[in-house]
Amino acid sequence: MKIYFASDFHLGIPNHEKSMEREKSLCRWLKMAATDADKIYLLGDCFDFWFEYKSVVPKGFTRLLGTLSEITDSGIEVKIFKGNHDMWMFGYLEKECGMTIVSDQEELTVNGKRLFVHHGDGLGPGEPAYKILRKVFRSKLCQWLFARIHPNFGMWLALSMSKRSRLAQKNHSEKYLGDEKEYLIQFIKQKQQKEHFDFYIFGHRHLAMDKKIGNTRYINLGEWLYQPHYAVFDGTDVTLKTWQA
Repeated sequence: MKIYFASDFHLGIPNHEKSMEREKSLCRWLKMAATDADKIYLLGDCFDFWFEYKSVVPKGFTRLLGTLSEITDSGIEVKIFKGNHDMWMFGYLEKECGMTIVSDQEELTVNGKRLFVHHGDGLGPGEPAYKILRKVFRSKLCQWLFARIHPNFGMWLALSMSKRSRLAQKNHSEKYLGDEKEYLIQFIKQKQQKEHFDFYIFGHRHLAMDKKIGNTRYINLGEWLYQPHYAVFDGTDVTLKTWQA
């Protein structure tokens, strides 16, 4: 059993050229992973914005979608998680590319090891405003209303906002805030009191780390705009690695 994990590619920002460069690197990583992977997990925010209209999908990303289709056609399972930037996936990627969409968490047990896998948004204490906004964005009413907007304007509006995000800025820098201020660590500590998992694997935080917390491990996959990372579970242990190809 070998499972690969990666997250937060944010394809679409900061511009077409940089996004294309990152997409090509991602395709090379996928092809590398496919040489010995049983499963590949993409933990959300693969696209900086994604919305599937009834008969229209976002322009671009043809290299990625083609590579993913080839991988699933070969029999390797690929699961793509909804992130806070690309939560509006409704079925196109499943139907056309053969992937499985995961809305929230996935809990795995392999060779006696338990893994809790999630994009990472909306977990733990704090961020009450975002948690309300997340519920609104995931509601059928919000999705129906956005679908009434012409795709040209809707995509332009979303990508214009994305380009002003902190991640898209050249001076991007994430720092560890300490256990008491890191919401995902607080979530893990609370979760461990109820049931045991050997590994927690998240994205969202944009800060790659492998941290021991009591009798469990927290692995964050970081982001791909500045320093790409990925993780591999070999049936026994999880290893966080850097991708440079």
